Amino acid sequence: MVKKVVVGLSGGVDSSVAAAVLHRQGYEVVGLTLWLMKGKGQCCSEGMVDAASLCEQLGIPHEIVDSRDLFQTHIVDYLVTGYGEGVTPLPCSQCNKAVKFTPMLNYAQETLGIDQIATGHYARIRYDATSGRYQLLRAVDLHKDQSYFLYDLSQDVLATVLFPLGEQTKTETRRIATEFGLSVADKPDSQDLCLVESHGSMRDFLNKYISEKEGEIVDLSGKVLGKHQGIHHYTIGQRKGLGIAAPDPLYVVKLDPVMNRVIVGDRDSAGSLDCSVTRLNWVSMTEPTTPIRCEVQVRYRSSPVVVSVVPLENDRVKLVFDEPQFGITPGQAAVFYNGEILLGGGIIEKSVE
Repeated sequence: MVKKVVVGLSGGVDSSVAAAVLHRQGYEVVGLTLWLMKGKGQCCSEGMVDAASLCEQLGIPHEIVDSRDLFQTHIVDYLVTGYGEGVTPLPCSQCNKAVKFTPMLNYAQETLGIDQIATGHYARIRYDATSGRYQLLRAVDLHKDQSYFLYDLSQDVLATVLFPLGEQTKTETRRIATEFGLSVADKPDSQDLCLVESHGSMRDFLNKYISEKEGEIVDLSGKVLGKHQGIHHYTIGQRKGLGIAAPDPLYVVKLDPVMNRVIVGDRDSAGSLDCSVTRLNWVSMTEPTTPIRCEVQVRYRSSPVVVSVVPLENDRVKLVFDEPQFGITPGQAAVFYNGEILLGGGIIEKSVE
């Protein structure tokens, strides 16, 4: 029996190679592009054209699904609400769960009658017979590993998804693209969030939805040091762009949406020994009922650090770090690992008072 798979195509080299590799392996491949917004970028009009060209080159069908309303609700509105409340939301994991993987799987099964999907993400999946769970693993290429953004995927999705690039490096992906003669072989990687690529900058994107409102920049004692044009332009740990002069470097320590204030302090004051995490999803293990020791990554590009994860009530945990961590940011994801195995993750809420 011929194996069938729906491959999510953004128009970039990674998803293109994923489709080409599966096609060479004998899969009956259908390309699927989600139309998320208008404008530049791999998830926009430009990406759809490149994805369509790839499908024509491979001789496979290409489906386009208008997902703009879904993207507006789950990503744009989510970001605007978060920034307005003084947090820094992480759109990518939210997008993967609510806009990409789950809707893609539903479309594949319900419309196309295909039970498997695939993407060009750098991550791996392994079934653990002992626990009866699908485990999510880091990619072989740790410099490209994207498991951090996939922590919120359900077991149902992990049971059906393929990551053809998880066992290879980005250099190998480029080589395969050239070997196959793919039109996107030399296409540059995206350097920013799709919203930034589409609007030019995060500031321009936010200014389209949130009115600027002047407020005070104050130190920890409440002394006014300067003015700002909106707390949505700041994030915890930020040093550059504060627009205030001081003898020593200052960092954003807290955002106060009620008083419309940006609170700054020295680097030590921007460190945290703990924080709480909510909206948890346990992937490669069941929800712990007692404290566990593991590693945690609090930003995509941050290094994993050892932490104690302490269960709390109401689907929350407290993270207790061995050493103070700089710039713990509400709205970002805290993702738990045991070596290469992604255990689970959630959204950083705040420092535990």
